[in-house]
Amino acid sequence: MSSKTLSVVGVQWGDEGKGKIVHLLSRKAGWIVRYQGGNNAGHTVVFGGKKYALHLAPSGILVPGKRAVIGNGVVVDPKALREEVRMLVRRGVSVKGRLFVSELAHVILPYHILLDTLREEGGRGIGTTRRGIGPCYEDKVARLGIRVVDFLEPATFRKLVDKNLKVREAELSRARPIKKIREEVFRDYETLRRFLKPYVADTAGMLAAALERGEKVLFEGGQGAMLDLDFGTYPFVTSSNTIAGGVAAGAGVGVRHLDGVLGITKAYTTRVGRGPFPTEQFGTVGDYIRTEGREYGTTTGRPRRVGWLDLVQLRSALQVSGATQIAITKLDTLSRVHPLKVCTAYKLGRQKLTRYPASRSLIYDAEPLYESFPGFSGDLSQCRKFSELPKGARDYVLWIEKRLGVPVSIVSVGQSREQTIVRDPRAVWM
Repeated sequence: MSSKTLSVVGVQWGDEGKGKIVHLLSRKAGWIVRYQGGNNAGHTVVFGGKKYALHLAPSGILVPGKRAVIGNGVVVDPKALREEVRMLVRRGVSVKGRLFVSELAHVILPYHILLDTLREEGGRGIGTTRRGIGPCYEDKVARLGIRVVDFLEPATFRKLVDKNLKVREAELSRARPIKKIREEVFRDYETLRRFLKPYVADTAGMLAAALERGEKVLFEGGQGAMLDLDFGTYPFVTSSNTIAGGVAAGAGVGVRHLDGVLGITKAYTTRVGRGPFPTEQFGTVGDYIRTEGREYGTTTGRPRRVGWLDLVQLRSALQVSGATQIAITKLDTLSRVHPLKVCTAYKLGRQKLTRYPASRSLIYDAEPLYESFPGFSGDLSQCRKFSELPKGARDYVLWIEKRLGVPVSIVSVGQSREQTIVRDPRAVWM
């Protein structure tokens, strides 16, 4: 394959299994790059019999010799990053000289987390992770943000913090005195500044040089297309552009370098937090899939909402993401579910919709229209070839591929990297 870059994006509401797929593909990439989001995202990777929960570092950091980048589009909590780096080092993963943080990334500070919590508990919440992601992005857009490069300059940092606390005083002082909040910001500042400094770099320049040398770069998205700030189920979205179009701005890579896009979807659908979910299932079916799929948030531990696969939602997500291929994860979870259902359209009054409606009110009235399948049984976790899957499972995948019009290059049948069926090695660098 001649392409030098591949973007891996979720095409549902996040939690699609991107971490495992990125880790798998990292073997052929020189660089793995996070380009948006923050430690609200969580990727669980099983490698060498060990489970790793990553929130900021790209999943490729677990592959020896690969270089991992936290791009300028990411919002970075220095304390959370320090904890993650310590966890990796403690578990034998070397990060020195391999992990780089953009000097232009914006910094999450304690008052961002406080603001997030106040809003969630004060009736303005949308079900966030309370990690301060939204308030930090707000400051960035309002040109009040503090970047990593500012964080490393003590005089600049102190001046900006005082300015921001003054702007936010009316809201923050409802929780505690501004003086106390300022003390919290600076309590570990010097220690965190010294920790962060060795990792900071001109990552856009590094990636440009790597691409000119012909090295392969893998871009790893957080969340999913339906949480995209522009194209997701607004206002129940994240604060960044999760689709592949966010790569250029979030990593500082010219669009001429962007090649293939791999969209990741579960064999069913999940969502965390509030917001519309047309195919959501309650009762026995939803509980069974949640239990079998271990559908609990990596970041929060919250039970995920569970529903049938939704082709209306997927078509919209694939379009705006520009996906050239698909990976289907957690096919094994659906074993012994009879029958299987897939939403092919919505009914809205007398209308039949095949496009996801933009209206925040109409989507709640949309009734999913389903096609049913007999389902399949058996242990899929040992399958390594597509032909080894039960016929019902193969038929399910091929039907989805045909209806969406995008090739399914990868099928995942378990958490481990080895539990992966690659149908087209050329398409995904294998």
